[in-house]
Amino acid sequence: MKERETDQAKLLLVEDDRDIARVVCDHLRKEGYGVAWASTGREGWEDFKLAEYDLVLVDLMLPEIDGYSLCRSIRMVSDVPLLILSARAEEESKIRGLELGADDYVTKPFSLEELSARIASHLRRYRRYRHEQSGLEPIRYAHGLSIDFNRRSVSLSGEQVQLTPKEWEVLQLMAKHPFEIFAKRNLYEQLWQQTDEPGNHTVTVHIQALRTKLRDSTRQPRFIQTVWGEGYRFIGEPL
Repeated sequence: MKERETDQAKLLLVEDDRDIARVVCDHLRKEGYGVAWASTGREGWEDFKLAEYDLVLVDLMLPEIDGYSLCRSIRMVSDVPLLILSARAEEESKIRGLELGADDYVTKPFSLEELSARIASHLRRYRRYRHEQSGLEPIRYAHGLSIDFNRRSVSLSGEQVQLTPKEWEVLQLMAKHPFEIFAKRNLYEQLWQQTDEPGNHTVTVHIQALRTKLRDSTRQPRFIQTVWGEGYRFIGEPL
């Protein structure tokens, strides 16, 4: 028998309206999905980091962290399908959501059958994509650096580089967006999910640790470059 899209698929719903969340969760669970529910943007981000999901549904008007910010945070670290569920039907909201990396925009009120059809369609595409990506080799860069994004491992001149979880998150984020400048404040708020404060040197310390482990020079960087007055960027040259 052909595997259904619902089989073993785990979904995350981030919705602050309890009535809508209950209806959607009940419907999707009857369809055979595993569904986790978060009622705030911050709770949704924490849940996303703690488990692996096949698809995420996000309301825009969320407390603590709004839906736009949550979509941006998820998309920076994952290719998981993102569906926005929103009562905001204006074109500007749709364009902004899609530009932040959402794969679909469903306007409330919506048909549960239509929602199921869209979810199934995105899951089919995502499973094909993951199958293609699973065979990718580690990316090798000039000067001996190799990054295996699937296995979350880094080596330098053939030797394994031991990174802390946060060091890996910083390197992964920057390496997946090469030559994009990340301000210290943006890196901190993206990866630590807390508001940056004056005098906070957390990002600086992690960048210094990465440079030490990658034997990278501040004056003649090969991998992480400081853009003075703006932030940092990954400049590794793929072979």
